[in-house]
Amino acid sequence: MASQSSSSSSMDQISWRTSVLARHLRDPSTNSSSSPLEPSICIQFAAPELSEKLDFDVESMRRVTDGHNLEDRDWLYGMIIQSSLFCPRDRGGRVFVSPDYNQSMEQQREMTMKRIGYMLDRGVFEGWLTGRGPESEMRKFALLEVIGLFDQSLAVKLGVHFFLWGGAIQFFGTKRHHDKWLKDTEKYLVKGCFAMTELGHGSNVRGIETVTTYDSSTGEFVVNTPCESAQKYWIGGAANHATHTIVFSQLNINGTSQGVHAFIVQIREADGTIRPNIRIADCGHKIGLNGVDNGRIWFDNVRIPRENLLNRVADVSADGQYLSSITDPDQRFAAFLAPLTSGRVTISVSAIYSAKVSLAIAIRYALTRRAFSISPNGPEVLLLDYPTHQRRLLPLVAKTYAMGFGGSYLKSIYVKRTPEANKVIHVVSSAFKATFTWHNMRTLQECREACGGQGLKTENRIGHLKSDHDVQSTFEGDNNVLMQQVSKALIAEYLAAQKRKKPFKGLGLEHMNEACPVIPAQLTASIVRSAEFQTAIFRLRERDLLTRFATEVSNYQAQGQNKEYAFILSYQVAEDLARAFTERTLLQIFLDTEAAVSDGPLKNVLGLLRSMYALICLEEDASFLRYGYLSPENAAVVRKEVTKLCSELRPRALSLVSSFGIPNAFLSPIAFDWIAANSWASVQH
Repeated sequence: MASQSSSSSSMDQISWRTSVLARHLRDPSTNSSSSPLEPSICIQFAAPELSEKLDFDVESMRRVTDGHNLEDRDWLYGMIIQSSLFCPRDRGGRVFVSPDYNQSMEQQREMTMKRIGYMLDRGVFEGWLTGRGPESEMRKFALLEVIGLFDQSLAVKLGVHFFLWGGAIQFFGTKRHHDKWLKDTEKYLVKGCFAMTELGHGSNVRGIETVTTYDSSTGEFVVNTPCESAQKYWIGGAANHATHTIVFSQLNINGTSQGVHAFIVQIREADGTIRPNIRIADCGHKIGLNGVDNGRIWFDNVRIPRENLLNRVADVSADGQYLSSITDPDQRFAAFLAPLTSGRVTISVSAIYSAKVSLAIAIRYALTRRAFSISPNGPEVLLLDYPTHQRRLLPLVAKTYAMGFGGSYLKSIYVKRTPEANKVIHVVSSAFKATFTWHNMRTLQECREACGGQGLKTENRIGHLKSDHDVQSTFEGDNNVLMQQVSKALIAEYLAAQKRKKPFKGLGLEHMNEACPVIPAQLTASIVRSAEFQTAIFRLRERDLLTRFATEVSNYQAQGQNKEYAFILSYQVAEDLARAFTERTLLQIFLDTEAAVSDGPLKNVLGLLRSMYALICLEEDASFLRYGYLSPENAAVVRKEVTKLCSELRPRALSLVSSFGIPNAFLSPIAFDWIAANSWASVQH
């Protein structure tokens, strides 16, 4: 009987699909005796703006998401769209701008420099190094974000020159360096790069092998590459264009190593000729960022003036005496690295803008592309009306909003930094850089797949965004290493609080001073959507994992392991803890952002996004089940509510991605009339 029932069901399915396929092939205007192979009426593109409702003000949301310098952003957007240097092309009656990836590596590099020259002439970089105050820094961040939306190679090239080379002079140097180098760097009279990474050492900066000694008879430092593994590697700008570099090197004074220090070294003349005793090779073609000329550098006992030591932290006197107010080598090394957080700030924010582009493209496409019918005579269904498609994209939208707010917070604490805030900036920037770049790569892949075959086309951008942003997971600090640093910082706070017998203060850990949160035994839809529940369970996870991590490390030490190896052995709990810290921090930032908005439609949709962010974190992190913060029954309640939130965010999808404020020209043809963009007329045009 069961077999007959199964057979009948299969026949019903076959019959239903046959009728659907027949409808697709049959022209409904003809009678039933006509040929079933005649085509149906052609698909007509319908702009989603004609049918999607707007229940909150998109411009107001953009002010919340972009946060600052909207006029400056729009000014630069317009400048890029209007110039032929940025490869404008007409597709389906719309103009789009993006790099020409059909160009050779050499051509892409030269176009990068031409675009820099174009923006330089129009004042884009004015004040990027000579400006003072938070307002100047926020303008610089805003304009770099716009540039990155057009081409990540261009943004990276500028980031190396201004944030790494220029930033090192600003923060490692003193007045003599500022006066000599900053203005010329801002005007591109000097082209800078940043030589820290070596063939044999990346994240472990303390282990680099380049050696610098001091010759007191001439008052010069001598920089040397003692072995092949010490060659400087992946140095952006070194292969073709840079005239100067910051070299990170071990400083050896009178036979004693004083650790890693930074020096200015000229590697080319103004005409591009490589300087004596310097060898430079090209790193070659890469999977992305081929508009950046990454190079390798060897120093063969290169002599530089004593004044080229960046001496804010330490100096060497004319007679060869090492001078530093920081006697502890570990503290001195930390002081050298503290200013480098600007790179992690820009990478974090860049990753979120990349995710915004891909989501805007994928969701606009899903609001106009149809596939299959759910009834024999019904219309084909929009992709975004399928619950599966909503599940793929809408939680990523909520996460992108949360991380966008996190990026704004990170920029704000960075530009207002004080020496006392360096630890917070280091920990938060490490956590956000890792989390945001991982999120971006996941989002890009999901959006690529959600666009089907169209996602493979270069002109639709998502594939090349993947290639260009892939490296973000490993440069400016390997993501896994950065998350370990987060956990180490948290356990240091935990142990210090225990030792001092004082309350926790800083890094958002003040909740550790309160009673342990209690989660209701039975969750309901209203409970899981409440900010109180979301805050409580995120704090519970972080609190418990921090205690578990400290206990596990202590147990390994009791067994005779040293502290560092105990950390290594406890890596699984460390990873869980770093994630818990990051997501709890982002939830708090989201709540603060939401609280700053007046009651009304905007605040309501922010509440939906915040609940989606919180609940998708609960669903995706196995820690909540692994450690018992959620029962299987309560996890099912969370899962059901995520699905419901998807259906509630679906009518707002177009408004949410429009609020990203990305000009249409920075998206792609499939985000608009993809039929016209692929028509025969477009081929002839």
